[in-house]
Amino acid sequence: MNDVYLDHLAYALGERRCSVDETVAAGRASSTPSALREAGFVNHHVCAEQTTAYDLAKRTIETMGADLGRVGAIIYATCLPLNASIGSEQRFRETHDVKHLMDFPASHLQADFGLDGALVIGLSQQACTGMLGSLRLARALLHAEPEVGDVLCLTADRFPHGAHYEQAYNVISDGAAACVVSRVPRGFRLIACHSITNGALAHASDDETVGSYFTYTRRVIEETLQKARLRIPDITWIVPQNVNVKAWQILARLLGVEPCRVYCESIADVAHVISGDNVINLRRLCDSGQIQPGHRVLLCMAGYGLNWQCVILEKAREQ
Repeated sequence: MNDVYLDHLAYALGERRCSVDETVAAGRASSTPSALREAGFVNHHVCAEQTTAYDLAKRTIETMGADLGRVGAIIYATCLPLNASIGSEQRFRETHDVKHLMDFPASHLQADFGLDGALVIGLSQQACTGMLGSLRLARALLHAEPEVGDVLCLTADRFPHGAHYEQAYNVISDGAAACVVSRVPRGFRLIACHSITNGALAHASDDETVGSYFTYTRRVIEETLQKARLRIPDITWIVPQNVNVKAWQILARLLGVEPCRVYCESIADVAHVISGDNVINLRRLCDSGQIQPGHRVLLCMAGYGLNWQCVILEKAREQ
């Protein structure tokens, strides 16, 4: 009765597909195209100027194919503070009324999709780990208040127009991702969640961020396995964020994992979709037919703050 599951994985990307050559030529990335391709990046996705992060969120929900009638809570995660409000800064400057800075997208989502009775929670200070953080909150909510029903977990971010699309040597895409967390035994059973935050690294440079990545990623994985009373051989697939492919070649050796068990096949065409990579890669793994009931999957993500989060899932048997 305490088991919680996630299903209905969905995502949406910015409309414009750009090659790394185009992005470097436009001055939106610092590394050379060859260096970015060597890291695994070929293309990324950028929103049209008029497209908002909320537009991406709505597009994702519209493609989920889920019955939202049981949704009793929405956890809406954003990485960039500007995407946590869809109000007008210009109207604030004109009126000096702060309500124009508090027009929250989660409330609009509730209204636009007729989820009138749904509790709304905004999550905005876990950076790229926010989607995994929303899964942890959803599980805790369902354990504490099972009468809530299903929980819609969603993340949506887009960079502002003119932004630099390379962060810590990784190419970024605008995008959104979502899933439904419930007690219905389908999709994936949520086995364990864990997180680490080191606020002392909040202003780390790109090189310092990269330098801390291996130590903390290995640590968060090992501590999550301990929580679940599992060992790394018990994990069938690792589904990470889309970072430099060489990073996970190194981590695979550190963890004692065969590289073929690390699934980040979307990196070439999707790049790093802020908080959405785990959902996107897991959806693609499911679509590939390579995952079977009983397979355990470890999702891992690092983000500014600095934050690290990890979730372990198990593929449920078809009902």
